[in-house]
Amino acid sequence: MSRPSQGVMVPVNGLGFPPQNVARVVVWEWLNEHSRWRPYTATVCHHIENVLKEDARGSVVLGQVDAQLAPYIIDLQSMHQFRQDTGTMRPVRRNFYDPSSAPGKGIVWEWENDGGAWTAYDMDICITIQNAYEKQHPWLDLSSLGFCYLIYFNSMSQMNRQTRRRRRLRRRLDLAYPLTVGSIPKSQSWPVGASSGQPCSCQQCLLVNSTRAASNAILASQRRKAPVPTPSPGGPPRSPSAPNGAPTPGQNNLNRPGPQRVTSLSARASIPPCPACPACATALSAGVGGCPFSLPVLSRLPGTPLLPNTPPTLHLAPQPVFTRLPPEPGPPVSPAGKNPEDVVRRYLQKVKNPPDEDCTICMERLVTASGYEGVLRHKGVRPELVGRLGRCGHMYHLLCLVAMYSNGNKDGSLQCPTCKAIYGEKTGTQPPGKMEFHLIPHSLPGFADTQTIRIVYDIPTGIQGPEHPNPGKKFTARGFPRHCYLPNNEKGRKVLRLLIAAWERRLIFTIGTSNTTGESDTVVWNEIHHKTEFGSNLTGHGYPDASYLDNVLAELTAQGVSEASAKA
Repeated sequence: MSRPSQGVMVPVNGLGFPPQNVARVVVWEWLNEHSRWRPYTATVCHHIENVLKEDARGSVVLGQVDAQLAPYIIDLQSMHQFRQDTGTMRPVRRNFYDPSSAPGKGIVWEWENDGGAWTAYDMDICITIQNAYEKQHPWLDLSSLGFCYLIYFNSMSQMNRQTRRRRRLRRRLDLAYPLTVGSIPKSQSWPVGASSGQPCSCQQCLLVNSTRAASNAILASQRRKAPVPTPSPGGPPRSPSAPNGAPTPGQNNLNRPGPQRVTSLSARASIPPCPACPACATALSAGVGGCPFSLPVLSRLPGTPLLPNTPPTLHLAPQPVFTRLPPEPGPPVSPAGKNPEDVVRRYLQKVKNPPDEDCTICMERLVTASGYEGVLRHKGVRPELVGRLGRCGHMYHLLCLVAMYSNGNKDGSLQCPTCKAIYGEKTGTQPPGKMEFHLIPHSLPGFADTQTIRIVYDIPTGIQGPEHPNPGKKFTARGFPRHCYLPNNEKGRKVLRLLIAAWERRLIFTIGTSNTTGESDTVVWNEIHHKTEFGSNLTGHGYPDASYLDNVLAELTAQGVSEASAKA
C-alpha cells in the first residue's frame, strides 16, 4: 500500500517553507513529551497564519480562537509555545502538506478514547488513513508508521494487534487548513543567535523570551482585529492522545515536564553566561562576569528575614530569586505536649447557664449533653459542659470542640465553625516543596509602569503523611511548577509577605480532590486565590482585576495570616 507524501519540511530555525510558487497546506504543530508533533486545529492554524502575515516576530494568543487554549501563547520569534500559568515551553513548527491530502480537504480522522471523547490522530497518520480510505482499501496496517494497529474501514474501528482490543473510529469534515503559495520572504525569517546560527536556548534567554511574549501578546491582540474562521460544527473539543490509548498532554493540558520548560533555578548561585546569546556575549566582553538576565538564587530557611530589616523590594540586574522551604511535614503534635482538652480550654470561657439553642457541631441543644457522649470520652470533660469562644462569643459543648480539634490538624489552633475566626496560629497540610519569587521587567495589565513579581511554586509527587486523607498512599502534583504574578507595588509586596507566611504555615496547597479534573489524592489550591495568567485575563485568572489584591488579603486573613501574625 502506498503512502501519500508527508509534510515537506525544510527547517530554517524551526520554520519550514514550501518550494517557490508551489501551493501547500499549512499545518502548525507542537512537540509533546513523546517527541511527536501534534497538529493544532484548522481554526487555530488560520489564526496563527493571520498573525504571521501581520507580524512575523510577534506573539499569538491562542485563547482568542479556542477557549481551551486560553493559557497559551506562541512566540513566533523563538518558535515556542508558552503556557502562562506554569511557564512550560514547547517547540512549535510550521509544516506543509499537499493540498489534496486530508488537511487540505478539512478531513479529520479520530479514535474514541476510554473516556468516550474523540481524539484526532497525528497528521501523518490522518493522511495515511485518508489515502487508504479513498482507494477503498478494506483495512490499513499502521506498522509502517511505528504503531501496532490495524484500521478496519468496514466496521470503522482500530484494533491493537497485540491485545486485540478494538476502538471506534470516525471520519469528520472540518474546516480546511490554510493554503499558502511560494516561500517565506526573508523579512519574515526568524532571528538567530550571534554565533551558533540557531536561537539561543539558554535558560535566561528562554525566561526573557517567555515573559516578553506574554507581555506583548495582549498588546498585540488589542492592536489586531484579525478575521477568525468560523469553527466547524464537528465533534467536541479534542485533546490529542497517542493512538495506542496512552494519554498524552492535550492542547489545553501542556503541564507535564518537557525538555524546553522554563523552570525555577535553585540549584546554583548564578546561571553561567551563554556565548550564543548576544546579551550574554555583551556581558562577557564588558567583564561583568555573568549574563544581565542571570538569576542568582538565595536559598533561605523559614523564619529568616526576607531582606535585612527591609520590605521585599526586589531589584534587577541581577534579579534575586528567593527560595522558601516550608517546615518538614510530620505528625502534628499539640504545642508544649498539651492534650486536646488543654488546648481547647485556652480559648474558652465557661458558661454556667447556656441558652436553649443548638450546638452547631452536634446539633443537640446546649442545655443537654453533647452528641459525642458515649462516642468520645476525655478525662475531666463532662458532656454537658458548655464554653464560649473568647473573641467571637459563639458557644459549643466543650466535648464537641475537643472532638473537632482531635479530628483536625492538632496544631494548637482552633477555628470557630460558625464564623471561621481563628484562635492561635493555624497550620495546614501542604506537602513538601519550594516557593521562589523574583522580579521580571514587565507590567501587568492595570499596573502600568510597575514591574511584576513572579512567584514559582514547585511541589513534587510523593507519599501522603499521617496528616493527609490517605496516609501511605501516593499523591500526584499536576501542573507544577506553577507561576503566579503580583504587581511590584506596596500592596503587592504586602500580599507577597503574607503569602510567604502562608507558605511556611503550609496553607497555600493541600491534598484533596481536584475541582477541575475530579482526580483524588492530588495537590490542590487551598482557598487562597492566585493570578496564574500573565499578559491577559482570558481565563479569569489574570489581570486586570481591580479587586484581586483586596480579595486575596481577605482570604489570607480568613486563614489567620495577617501582618500582625506574620511578625509574631
